[in-house]
Amino acid sequence: MFSASLLGDGAGLNLLIVAVPAALGAYFAARAAGRQLRPWTLVWALGGVALLAVPALRDAGWPTFLAVVSSLALASLALNGGRTWPGVLLGPLGLPGSLGIGMAWGWGGLRTHAAASNGRVAPILRTGAVAALLLVVFGALFAGADAAFADLLSGLIPDASVDDGPWRFLLFLLGLVGALAAARLTAAPLHWDRLEIRPGRARSRWEWALPLVVLNLLFATFIAVQLAVLFGGYDKVLSETGLTYSEYARQGFWQLLFATLLTLAVIALATRWAPRSTAGDRTLVRGVLGTLCVLTLVVVASALRRMDLYVDAYGLTRLRVSVAAMELWLGLVIVLIMMAGAYGVKWLPRAVAASAAAAVLAFGLASPDGLVAERNVQRYERTGKIDIDYLQELSADAVPALDGLPEPLRTCALEEIARDLEERDDSWHATSWGEHRARGILAEHGVADEVLCDAIDSDRFDDHGDRDGYGEWEQEGELGPSDDY
Repeated sequence: MFSASLLGDGAGLNLLIVAVPAALGAYFAARAAGRQLRPWTLVWALGGVALLAVPALRDAGWPTFLAVVSSLALASLALNGGRTWPGVLLGPLGLPGSLGIGMAWGWGGLRTHAAASNGRVAPILRTGAVAALLLVVFGALFAGADAAFADLLSGLIPDASVDDGPWRFLLFLLGLVGALAAARLTAAPLHWDRLEIRPGRARSRWEWALPLVVLNLLFATFIAVQLAVLFGGYDKVLSETGLTYSEYARQGFWQLLFATLLTLAVIALATRWAPRSTAGDRTLVRGVLGTLCVLTLVVVASALRRMDLYVDAYGLTRLRVSVAAMELWLGLVIVLIMMAGAYGVKWLPRAVAASAAAAVLAFGLASPDGLVAERNVQRYERTGKIDIDYLQELSADAVPALDGLPEPLRTCALEEIARDLEERDDSWHATSWGEHRARGILAEHGVADEVLCDAIDSDRFDDHGDRDGYGEWEQEGELGPSDDY
């Protein structure tokens, strides 16, 4: 019922309100099935609930989507369990995979309990119907008697109409099927941990180590060049290579990001075929792979430095903040791999999964749209360059930063957001804190009328002259260098 009455109005606190009773139902189903509460199960459950704080606090849709998907994945891990790589990778699929089975399981259980109830179901249904009737009748009378109580009641009760009836019925079915799938998975989890991954055939030392030693030398050479650029200055490098400042920073970041991803794949394959028979073999594995991990961390730092240079020159966008956050998480994974090499690998799969969930939570709580707006406003104050068209696409989380722009830029950046907020439901259960804060700022400061924003809009050019890049408006009305990533 919560899913039908609340989720149709929006996210906000609604997801938390729906998730809490679903989690309690899964807990009692686990107790009835004889399952014990384990530490990692509690970690997954609390993490899943914590991730739903993102839609309650932030208005932006993209971090909310990541948080909700990650919350469902952690819920599946809490219900299904998982300590090995197959368990951690396949465990998040347990809840979607139990949707059909959960319906059949719930129907069978309902028939069994109804047959064994000996007439006790009818009194329960009658009691619930009488209670609901009394609430409706006396609630309507009190609402008609007092305007303040009527206003309070209207704020507590979700709006419903005949037009959105099919949509709310679909949400009700979704909530029912999801709850049954969670209960079914709790009572009979899928044991993905029983899947055995056989280790690869161990290679000889030279056959295994030589390619990695060569790769380490390549990484070390690249890092030496980066140090030379750092101390020698960028002007000399740009004059020798013929690249522009933006080309050097942008090209380098993406290559270094892919290099980090490929390094993780190399480490996984090398571990599979590494020799393990003697203490010398194990020392060699730790030394070669440890060196590769340390060098990769330097590459991660270099990639983040490239992105920082690019953002200083051309502003922050959603994609830029997203890939930078991903690069930071990959660096954390490298650190976890190094710790696993020193202390054992049994905890590594769950630690990587927990770090991914924590990264999504931190990303959402950091308010990426707010960061994008703040950095672009700071850049405007420093250089006089800003892309109003791009800022208009941000969510209500960007309002506090955009509110500091001078007119007419402030109104042009905020008018689309203000118009969008006017069209939304402002019920307490469907409103995020970011949206509530934006409404307060707009109500206090307002948005100017009759501002000619079209005069501010400019043609769009990227670094290569294409007419679909990240356009910028300067105080002098000239176009600045830009890009579309």
